[in-house]
Amino acid sequence: MRPISSFLMAKICPSSSGTSAFGASNNTTSSREIFTVWMKSLIFNGNGCTVFDSNGQIIYRIDNYNRKCSDGVFLMDLRGTVLLTMVRKKLRVFGRWEGYKSNGSKLEEGKPWFVVRKPCRIMKGDSFYEVTVRWATDQSNCYMIKGSTVRSGCKIVDKVGRIVAEVKQKLSTSGVVLGDDVLSLVVEPNMDHSLIMGLVVVYGLVSQSM
Repeated sequence: MRPISSFLMAKICPSSSGTSAFGASNNTTSSREIFTVWMKSLIFNGNGCTVFDSNGQIIYRIDNYNRKCSDGVFLMDLRGTVLLTMVRKKLRVFGRWEGYKSNGSKLEEGKPWFVVRKPCRIMKGDSFYEVTVRWATDQSNCYMIKGSTVRSGCKIVDKVGRIVAEVKQKLSTSGVVLGDDVLSLVVEPNMDHSLIMGLVVVYGLVSQSM
């Protein structure tokens, strides 16, 4: 399969060389970070997305090849090293997604790092999901993913309603929308970027846009 050309990537993130090594951005920073999410795989005609940091470097990628809305998805770095594995669990009424940290191609043993599920008490037209994150101390932290009218757009809020990350349409420097498949991911300080990216990917899957 042919990779997407560096010319196309340059149109999305002009400073990208297309050959950057993963590791330019830390998983957690003390300042707000803005990423570009291109809803295209690095594989020609494949499903997935490519994520650039503010310097135009590729730091995350999803490649589902010719499958859309897969039941198992891998968040990888540029080299293809698996960082997170997201798995859909099919239940009788409401299913859920579980995210596991990965060490190369191996899942870390134990409970999933995060679980995404739709609340039982929902109204018609609602588009939000509950997130439970389990830390090493076995304490739980809860978030909510709220959908928006933008394709693949959403907000991730904490248990007191503060926005910790938001996906929205990306604008050029002159204020022009770059397209439905080019999004801006804003992550607030002290949030784990790989966690946020995992939640964004799960939302893209449940909303059938990835």
